[in-house]
Amino acid sequence: MLGARLSRWTMSYFAAALIALVAAELLMALGYGYPGAPVESAETLVLVHLVALGWLSLLMCGALFQFVPVLVARPLYSDSLPLPTLACLVAGLATLLLGFLQMDGIVSIPFAFFPMAAALLAIGFGLVLWNLGRTLWVARPLPLPARFVAVGLCSIAATVTFGIIFTLVLGGVTDNPHLVDVVASGVPLHAIAGLGGWLTFTAMGVTYRLLAMFMLAPELGGPRSRTGFYCGTAALAVAIVGGVTAICLAASVTLVLFAAGLLGLCALLLYGADILHLYRARKRRMIELNSRMAAFAIASLAASVILIVVLAGLGILAQHVAAVVFLVAFGWLSGLALAKLYKIAAFLTWLECYGPVLGKMATPRVQDLTVERRAIGWFLLYFVAVWAATAALLLEMPVVFQICAGLMLIASLGIIVQLVRIRQLLDVSATLRLPPGVRVPLLLRCSVQHD
Repeated sequence: MLGARLSRWTMSYFAAALIALVAAELLMALGYGYPGAPVESAETLVLVHLVALGWLSLLMCGALFQFVPVLVARPLYSDSLPLPTLACLVAGLATLLLGFLQMDGIVSIPFAFFPMAAALLAIGFGLVLWNLGRTLWVARPLPLPARFVAVGLCSIAATVTFGIIFTLVLGGVTDNPHLVDVVASGVPLHAIAGLGGWLTFTAMGVTYRLLAMFMLAPELGGPRSRTGFYCGTAALAVAIVGGVTAICLAASVTLVLFAAGLLGLCALLLYGADILHLYRARKRRMIELNSRMAAFAIASLAASVILIVVLAGLGILAQHVAAVVFLVAFGWLSGLALAKLYKIAAFLTWLECYGPVLGKMATPRVQDLTVERRAIGWFLLYFVAVWAATAALLLEMPVVFQICAGLMLIASLGIIVQLVRIRQLLDVSATLRLPPGVRVPLLLRCSVQHD
């Protein structure tokens, strides 16, 4: 990646996402939302969208603006669009949260928050799709990781479409019977498109590339990987397209989701086999902290799959679906995000600061920007807290869940401190920290691009 261009605003996306994560964990620790309130309550909807949109989606967008060009060896279509995109997404999220609070009677301002949120988020994600879609389009035929991303982008388009329908119906803009039916029965489809397609499927594609790159493992793209891709794509198509069709025809959505679930299970099993192969085939025998913690996240994904199968077999999946979603969101997606963010922050900071002077003078290594023995405790605390919180949800122990959420908050703040130290070069030895021509980078923006 020495010749890669740095996305100027990726760090700003990461910062906004981390603020949303801390806010969500603080609310959970204070007992806001589920399990202290019903799953369908406005409080829970605030919490869910703060995590899904504010934390995970902003982080994913920032990462993709940096790494899609790496996946396809092409420059990003537009370097100027990410900033207005970020502004639209943050404003859209804030407006959406105000709409939920208005629905709950907490906000009494007579303003159409839901339609405004729908417009802002549609513009924001539309800009994401345009920028990344144009980048991918000129790079055809796409390598396998980029194909995962392309399907993920289609999934966010479906997710936003569902969201717009929900906001228009809840905001009283339309009472079209088909759209009302989608709102009544389409929440699982909205969640599958978002958590399953946009976040999980995209993360799967990105990890294929990042794990191989950071562990010096061979690139994957053989029959098993391609079969996993096709199974996952089919699962999403069956769930989203088949689910909407079933709703409109008043047919059984459960049968559609069952078929999609079987295809999705096959995709995840094949993905797990691929990731296991990457760890075994790596050339870097002593793997870094980010790859070790990524293994914890992938273990959480495996645990989520096992939990779904067991609960479904016992006939109590609907009763405990919130615990499964929590483990997917915080054990798999958030755990992977924090693990990779630890490496990405160091890697991009190193490229920005020392890439231009590499070979001209002594420079630190990427790993010299971090102190893993200090960070590992925070990561371990985070994962243990997430697993304990999941158990508390399954056992219906809300007070224990709040305590675990508080521990997650402490761990996340500890990790964020490490990220700030990386960005400020505070752990680089004094003799190598600031050679001539190098300065401490801005915290929220990459000021140099390499052509």
